[in-house]
Amino acid sequence: MSTGRIINIAGREIGAGRPPYVIAEMSANHNGDIGRAVALMEAASHAGVDAVKLQTYTPDTMTIDDDGPEFRIKGGLWDGYRLYDLYKEAQTPWDWHRALFDKGRELGLAVFSTPFDEAAVDLLEELGAPAYKIASFEAVDHALIRRAARTRKPLIISTGMANLQEIEEAVEAAREESGQDIILLHCTSAYPAPPGDMNLRTIPDLAQKFGVTVGLSDHTLGTAVAVASVALGAAVIEKHFTLSRSDGGHDSAFSLEPAELAELVRDVQLSWEALGAINYEREPSEVANMTFRRSLYVVIDVAAGELLTKENVRAIRPGFGLAPKYLEQVIGRRASIRLTRGTALKWEFLG
Repeated sequence: MSTGRIINIAGREIGAGRPPYVIAEMSANHNGDIGRAVALMEAASHAGVDAVKLQTYTPDTMTIDDDGPEFRIKGGLWDGYRLYDLYKEAQTPWDWHRALFDKGRELGLAVFSTPFDEAAVDLLEELGAPAYKIASFEAVDHALIRRAARTRKPLIISTGMANLQEIEEAVEAAREESGQDIILLHCTSAYPAPPGDMNLRTIPDLAQKFGVTVGLSDHTLGTAVAVASVALGAAVIEKHFTLSRSDGGHDSAFSLEPAELAELVRDVQLSWEALGAINYEREPSEVANMTFRRSLYVVIDVAAGELLTKENVRAIRPGFGLAPKYLEQVIGRRASIRLTRGTALKWEFLG
């Protein structure tokens, strides 16, 4: 379970004892249209998420414009793309950012971003970003982690592809810059990610090993894996979303549509509520059903002074008589009064 201290992002407390914090990842699903980006934010707000996350980079901050084979993707969702062309198409232009941050404030949504270089952090600081997200692919970029940590804002780090040593080094880099508000998101960096590769039991282990708040950056299809993660202590859930998968886009294939996003928000909340606490007492919702337990009843008329037997006394529903555990103590006793069929047996009826 999450063991880190309570973290605050734009007024929302995150951590143990708080409902899961749901981040809707826009990524490239704006499809190059700022109007669609705004519509995505409105849909996310309607779905009830806590935050919308952007990605802040340019193709030139991600790679170089090169035609060499090493710069072309082979296999997977983006097969055949040159890296430079993919990032050029997928980027969220920097001059959109202020309008999108303003839109978030209008909608009551937290808006922050994943910076991919130190200049992106500078831009986001100017815009008042309340937190920073380090992508899985950048978890080994200690200079970037240190720059984001120096803002003293909450730092969310995805752990996809990182082994334990690399996670330790990323956390150490953040902490050395006084970055104390750290959230680690367990992640499998496949697009989409097979549920069998998710290894959700890693979530509580991350919390125990690093003493931080933990969550899940989820690239599986649907919502089931994210909901399951809450039972293992995920305090933050991040999912990609789109207006419609049929509209296409670089990330649409593994993104949730608005109705699914709303379902995710509802179901992770219900999952968290269902965790409750360790409790062996009856819940108020159970009390009315106590009457439908079995108890001891007279099932054949018994005359005063007659022996009670297994033929005339049985454990049946409802539960107004003596508990079934007393059956052996009752058998062989005599009735002190006449007992008619259907009488709930009481100690005072026995001689």
